[in-house]
Amino acid sequence: MNLKKSIKKYFTKPTVKTTVGTLNEFTRVSWLEKVLKDIPKGNKILDAGAGEQPFKRFCDHLEYVSQDFAKYKPEELNSGLQMEKWDYGELDIVSDIASIPAENESFDAIMCTEVFEHIINPRDAIKEFSRLLKRDGYLIVTAPFCSLTHFAPYHFYTGFNKFFYEEELVKNGFYDIEIIPNGNYFEYLAQEINRLSQVAKQYSNVDINQKELENISQLKVLLQKLTDKDSNSSELLCFGFHVLARKK
Repeated sequence: MNLKKSIKKYFTKPTVKTTVGTLNEFTRVSWLEKVLKDIPKGNKILDAGAGEQPFKRFCDHLEYVSQDFAKYKPEELNSGLQMEKWDYGELDIVSDIASIPAENESFDAIMCTEVFEHIINPRDAIKEFSRLLKRDGYLIVTAPFCSLTHFAPYHFYTGFNKFFYEEELVKNGFYDIEIIPNGNYFEYLAQEINRLSQVAKQYSNVDINQKELENISQLKVLLQKLTDKDSNSSELLCFGFHVLARKK
């Protein structure tokens, strides 16, 4: 073996692969799939703020109804994080989420995923969900705890703490409330570090060089170690919360 290659083999640090900061969406979608598949066959579910209806695929055993206000157009405003294109498809109901044209107790389940931060008054939406749900009906909610500007101009809150759900759900007649954090403090930091190159280029017109990328990689290794040993740092910061509750 060439001496130079031999030295390099034994003194070059091995590349450590990390997943830290990359599992936000995967964890959320996996949780939604499980919860939706556990809803009894034939139940009627409202997808409130359905957007492009990405979770309709988990509702084949249910009577699925989609609702959205259908006003988001990414080409109208170049601010923050925007989708390149957006297609609502065929929505069953086009309305304000806090004023849905349906009778009281029309649904066995309601899901509302990554929508609350885009509603001027999410408290009104919870009240409306309570009206629309049958007794013992399921409410399924996900929303960020902290988020960057996205879907502008329809981005009104950066996120919601678990205390918001505890207060508002009980007030509006929900019980058996389960609130699960998605990610933790270290995961969230890693998520933003993972998009640092993109943001640096967009907002500072700076290309991060190879040495800087190596430093970032080492920081991610540290964050992976810390998240592996994490003990409830989600109370400080996390991606968001997954909420499951029943209507009294």
